[in-house]
Amino acid sequence: MAHLATPPQAALAALNRAKVQLWLPRFSLSRCVRAVVTRSTMGIGRTWPADWHDNHFPATPLCSLSWFFEGHADLLRPGLPPQRLPSVYFGGPFTRPTQSRNAPEGHGMMLMLLPDAMHALTGIEPAAFVNRLVPAETVLDSSWRAMTAAVRQAPDDAARVALIEAFLEPRWQALRPAAGAPGQLLLQDWAQGLALRAATSGIGRSLRAAERRIKGWTGLPMRELRGLGRAEQAFFRTLAASDGPVRWAEVAADAGYADQSHLCRETRRVTGFAPAELLRRIEQDESFWIYRIWS
Repeated sequence: MAHLATPPQAALAALNRAKVQLWLPRFSLSRCVRAVVTRSTMGIGRTWPADWHDNHFPATPLCSLSWFFEGHADLLRPGLPPQRLPSVYFGGPFTRPTQSRNAPEGHGMMLMLLPDAMHALTGIEPAAFVNRLVPAETVLDSSWRAMTAAVRQAPDDAARVALIEAFLEPRWQALRPAAGAPGQLLLQDWAQGLALRAATSGIGRSLRAAERRIKGWTGLPMRELRGLGRAEQAFFRTLAASDGPVRWAEVAADAGYADQSHLCRETRRVTGFAPAELLRRIEQDESFWIYRIWS
């Protein structure tokens, strides 16, 4: 994987106080893996204020495998007690933003997988895990469990990424001819390719049949996938304009929203915050580190 120590928006990513690293997949895995992200607060976290230990994640169509090598995290849900997350856990697509809280010091990794690729590789039905985080050992077969254990035992993050690549590469190469061409990185591009594949594969080529295939592959309807892709596009356009006043109406039009109000409603649904407030928090709040590294 290509290691992006300095993302394009370097000044924004540099606002992260903890060590955060992003790896993008090699070309041959780009229709399988979206990215790998690691973060460590070892040696610095105990000096932080309490709210810096939170994590804010947007809604996403992706599935994920996450490891804690040191420390732990609790999932925070309104009106419910904190839920301690396993040291290795699987997450399905999320239709709503999520918040968690880390131990004062910790070191973790997240492998982000496109849901149709996860389904093809494992047989896991993403629809069964929408808005859920579960122990990885309860859903993965023995070969995947062996991989997760090897990742935990590896000496450093680069070695862990190499192990993940070595595990996925032959399996994905064997499936890729039936799973589509590589090279689609943005969610909108991926969703469009998914729609084309659904319309031209299997028995029955009606709109309803295509929608059923898409939901079976990803756990989400095409409308939701397109909405999340549109939100991502708006996010990137907003950051590109963040060196000056953001013209929200222009961002909305460029990203395909009906108007600025539509942009505001969808941003709240996907992230939990209005666009201007989200941008402010990305620039100032440590708990929005994932947005900064993703920039």
